[in-house]
Amino acid sequence: MQEDIIERPVLESLERPRVAALDEVLGKPFKVLDDGFVRLVDYMGSDESIVQSARVSYGKGTKKVHEDRGLIRYLMRNHHTTPFEMCEIKLHVRVPMDCWRQWIRHRTANVNEYSTRYSVAIDSAQTTPEDEWRFQAQGNRQGSAGFAGTDEGKTLSEKEHYLQKLAREVYEERLKSGIAREQARKDLPLSTYTEAYWKIDLHNLFHFLYLRMDPHAQSEIRKYAETIGSKIVAKWCPFAWEAFLDYRVNSIHLTRLEMEVLTALNQGSAKAVELAKSYGWVKETGELKRNREREEFEDKLSGLGLKAPWL
Repeated sequence: MQEDIIERPVLESLERPRVAALDEVLGKPFKVLDDGFVRLVDYMGSDESIVQSARVSYGKGTKKVHEDRGLIRYLMRNHHTTPFEMCEIKLHVRVPMDCWRQWIRHRTANVNEYSTRYSVAIDSAQTTPEDEWRFQAQGNRQGSAGFAGTDEGKTLSEKEHYLQKLAREVYEERLKSGIAREQARKDLPLSTYTEAYWKIDLHNLFHFLYLRMDPHAQSEIRKYAETIGSKIVAKWCPFAWEAFLDYRVNSIHLTRLEMEVLTALNQGSAKAVELAKSYGWVKETGELKRNREREEFEDKLSGLGLKAPWL
């Protein structure tokens, strides 16, 4: 009996995508904070991989560079995220433990961290310059606003140095006494640096960067995010990075309430104020009490060069 013969289509030859600009920084650490760093270990894919993945659903399609850029921008603009998952990156980071606590909350990566049960803790702790001690923000319980004076900052930095030095000495004394590393480490400060390998796809990396590059993010982790974005991702997938900045980072999202008030504002200030009162943003007397939703909308209006009519 003659075997069935399946004629297979001729497939194009494939080469691993290489990005020359990224290869130049492969393995090179970018300094962050006083003793932290981010360095590229490996990557898979490129802008071309995003385009290739998107086009497989409807055939060969177009191949010109400007059309590739247009397709990537379309995907980002319309929240078609799967093609961005075809790119992956692996980073080696050194980061203070308190900052790493925020970082590890992004549960969309593969992580392997330096173990202080197995190895001696890294002999380095993040220090704060005298002019960088921040005050607690009054309107944001998890944020900061403004800086302490240099005289107070000098005292704080001196005490920080004393505390970190003492904690390290006590830790090393315990190790010399034969105390188990897993227990000896328990009083090390959160400023102690840790290291990790962190592998993530581009879609989830963009989500991380969107949150951690935001001006409201903690300054320390924001510096890591900005370094990853500008020094690595911008070289790796420039079209996707451009689209991310245009449609995510530097864009404005309007809620239904905000759109209604903005439409009313175009028709007259009085109508916009009445709507704001009906939403509870403004008291019937015109008094303004703290309302986060209203304040966020005021910031959006300011970004558009407009002023809220109730101010």
